[in-house]
Amino acid sequence: MDNMCEDRAMAVFAGDGRHRVAVLARNGVLPFELSLVHRMFGHARSDAGDALYEVVTCALVPGEIRTDADFTLTVAHGPQALAEADTVMVPGAQSDYETPIGPLDPSLAAALARVRPGARIASICTGSFVLASAGLLSGRRATTHWHSSQQFRERFPDVLFDLDVLYTDDGNVLTSAGSASGIDLCLHMIRADHGARVANEVARRNVVPPHRDGGQAQYVNRPMPDPRISSTARAREWALANLHRPVTLRDLAAQESTSTRTFTRRFRDEIGTSPGQWLVRQRVERACALLESSDLSVDEVAEAAGFGTAGSMRLHLQAEIGVSPSAYRNTFRGRSQSA
Repeated sequence: MDNMCEDRAMAVFAGDGRHRVAVLARNGVLPFELSLVHRMFGHARSDAGDALYEVVTCALVPGEIRTDADFTLTVAHGPQALAEADTVMVPGAQSDYETPIGPLDPSLAAALARVRPGARIASICTGSFVLASAGLLSGRRATTHWHSSQQFRERFPDVLFDLDVLYTDDGNVLTSAGSASGIDLCLHMIRADHGARVANEVARRNVVPPHRDGGQAQYVNRPMPDPRISSTARAREWALANLHRPVTLRDLAAQESTSTRTFTRRFRDEIGTSPGQWLVRQRVERACALLESSDLSVDEVAEAAGFGTAGSMRLHLQAEIGVSPSAYRNTFRGRSQSA
């Protein structure tokens, strides 16, 4: 009873009904990753203009925290905030890049143990090493910064690692790739909590796309649909496994046992584009992945991605991401190859 009273007296959050988000700052924290959580969730508003989230920063020990820049932060709250939070965010720290963390420091493990059952916990960039070291990602799908992907795979073979996404959502545990992908992750979480309208407004206020596309297409490997709807998921999964072959609208509708008209309507409602446009984007992304990671010739890449010919692939890459296959390969692999 004394401990409960003490915790109540030391309450970090206002307890006014808003969703409580705690951001755990470790020494060497990347300020951008720390601040983007406040920025994204802090701009989420109801129709009446009321703040939907309360965001606080906490540390293992209150006081001065080093960043990876030439300034420090003063953090007022300790790990008690983790015990109160509905969502816990773990940004990356500079030490993750230098030597990804080993077994969790006892104080960090004790702090994470405070996270209450059922709370949502998410990492930004290499913060995923913390979640994995704490055993929170075992058997779950996760991602991290591409630069640390090999180390992550080697250290955590029990994690279902996915390098080809901006973020993952596996129940109440989420991870994001690079630092800027934290923005995508926060928008995804806001969208899951309060719908696309609120998330889109947050994106507009911060002058970022609700979904990463357009000029950033060559960096994105998969689209990010509204997570509340999944009526075409089976068809999309089947299409991704069969990109190398011709895929028709009738084929996609058959996977969901529906008419092509109904399937098209549901698909557009869910993904925000037509099945044909989505399929072309997936072929472009498959081609980009192969151009970046394989030694296949351009003709072979075109066949594997389902374009059929190098000429067709060249036209689609130019239209979608504004570069030719050779320009893309040269940019990401630093070597010339004729397209």
